Amino acid sequence: MSAKDDEMILVVPTELFRSLGYFQGFCGEPRRYADLLSPDNLAFRRRGDMESNPAFKQLIPYMLFTHTGADGRVSVFGYVRGKGMGEARLHNLMSVGVGGHINESDLARAARPNDGRDVYREGLLRELREEVAVESPYTESVVGLINDDQTEVGKVHLGIVHRFELESPRVTPNEPDLIESGFYGVRDLLESGRAFETWSSIALRALFGA
Repeated sequence: MSAKDDEMILVVPTELFRSLGYFQGFCGEPRRYADLLSPDNLAFRRRGDMESNPAFKQLIPYMLFTHTGADGRVSVFGYVRGKGMGEARLHNLMSVGVGGHINESDLARAARPNDGRDVYREGLLRELREEVAVESPYTESVVGLINDDQTEVGKVHLGIVHRFELESPRVTPNEPDLIESGFYGVRDLLESGRAFETWSSIALRALFGA
């Protein structure tokens, strides 16, 4: 048992997610799922109990960093998750998303702890600070959600996808186990044949695929 098993993380009932509109893969209508962040629907539960309990979805902010060149070509920050990263099931796979769990420590920083959106936002900003340094002005937008019930990891997680469009492609990893990091042309990645994390594959193809 690891210390992470005792971490209290933010979850919502899977039944609620299904009632708002079930989908497999990517949904580009985030407003439909606004109730997921209603305080009445949120709870902090022990991570070790949630990792194998599909009755709950762990909410994960999933952040993509993109840059559009003068020629209109889009590049995205990508990396390979090394063995020192927490989720063993995702090691050695290419990823274009940064993010993680919202936990109880985020309550202390929230201006309105009883507002689920505020707690979620604090968790997102903490994950952003922990994993990367963004060294460019940017605009941020919520572009969709990811649900993947075809994998063991996906059955217990729900991703809220945030796209950060940067003025210049300048992102530096803060984690030493984010290896092979840098900006990659989206079309090159889609045609590369590399092995991706499932969520990265879903997001890339939904947002930039043919």
